[in-house]
Amino acid sequence: MSTEKPDGLTPSQTIGPFFAYALTPRAYGGTELATEQVAGEGVAGERIRIEGVVFDGDGIPVGDAMIETWQADAEGRFNAAGNAGFTGFGRAETTAEGAFFIETIRPGALPGAKGSAQAPHLTVSVFARGLLIRLATRIYFDDETDNAQDPVLALVPAERRGTLIAKRGADGVFRFDIRLQGEGETVFFDV
Repeated sequence: MSTEKPDGLTPSQTIGPFFAYALTPRAYGGTELATEQVAGEGVAGERIRIEGVVFDGDGIPVGDAMIETWQADAEGRFNAAGNAGFTGFGRAETTAEGAFFIETIRPGALPGAKGSAQAPHLTVSVFARGLLIRLATRIYFDDETDNAQDPVLALVPAERRGTLIAKRGADGVFRFDIRLQGEGETVFFDV
């Protein structure tokens, strides 16, 4: 499989050639421990689908990235007892066109510091060729009224908050693209 870029340069493999085999083995005939299906049938809450594309700094889709998500259940609880079929953790590899999806339930609000509340969101990690460490971001929802009081979202300059907001389309699917660099770069957080 050639990884040669159109300009003749070959990208580096900063994390080794084992990346895809170990973390996203489906394309190689293996089985994952975590997939795009975060919530099985019968899990309480609004079922949602989030779709997007990962773009590099030149606006070219990244066809070998991996997206991991971590979230609370519909009641705002992590590792909720008795919520069979809900893992809270998802992992999606991008297609050759940079596309990914996550199928889950809409998370509930979470308790924040000093009695505040965090708006419903998914915590996201992005892994890709050329990244030495994961990039951490969040997905919020455009129809969520609690966004205005979210303490983390409030730390982001107003003109950049839109990079953290998934927008619901006419088909009911939320759209959330990730831009690694350049114009419209997604806000990433230090972890």
